[in-house]
Amino acid sequence: MEGIGAFLPLILIFGVFYILLIRPQQKKVKLHKEMLNNLKKGDKIITSGGIIGKISKVSDNRELNVEISNEVEIKIAPGMVADLYITQEKPKIKIDPSTEKKGGIFSGLFGKKK
Repeated sequence: MEGIGAFLPLILIFGVFYILLIRPQQKKVKLHKEMLNNLKKGDKIITSGGIIGKISKVSDNRELNVEISNEVEIKIAPGMVADLYITQEKPKIKIDPSTEKKGGIFSGLFGKKK
């Protein structure tokens, strides 16, 4: 019975390591493999070297032709793809000048300017 008590702290430490380190890393690797398998022509990617380009051809998941500039293509291994490059365009909001409030902070307290 004392033998199990001596190993209990080690078992607890391994359990904490598994929950905090090993399991999240396995999920991350699984998502990366899934992303690599779903690459298709036209996707914008970032390589592990920091190159941003658009996939122009996928050859049997063994190599990718990536266009990095006009008429400049490179071949890379799919494992070198770090992530998909997703840009979020900010919506352009037009402000109607007729509805825009004018005045300072205290104009609401002390009435409108004349």
